[in-house]
Amino acid sequence: MNFFRTGLFGNNIEVSCEYCHKSQKINGITICRANREIVNGKCSGFKYNPLMRVPKTAPKMPKYDPKDFEL
Repeated sequence: MNFFRTGLFGNNIEVSCEYCHKSQKINGITICRANREIVNGKCSGFKYNPLMRVPKTAPKMPKYDPKDFEL
């Protein structure tokens, strides 16, 4: 099955310590438990953990007036 080869959210996941398996949040600051150094925004020890990812909020819908739907 193709799903198992691509992973849960695809193979093009942006590297971020916010949702790395080896990170930990203390007082709102994300730190690396593996003591890895981030070089050019990437970490060599990055392992994706989907449970740590916080979904982005949807933008608020604009208020419509009944006049907007008249012909």
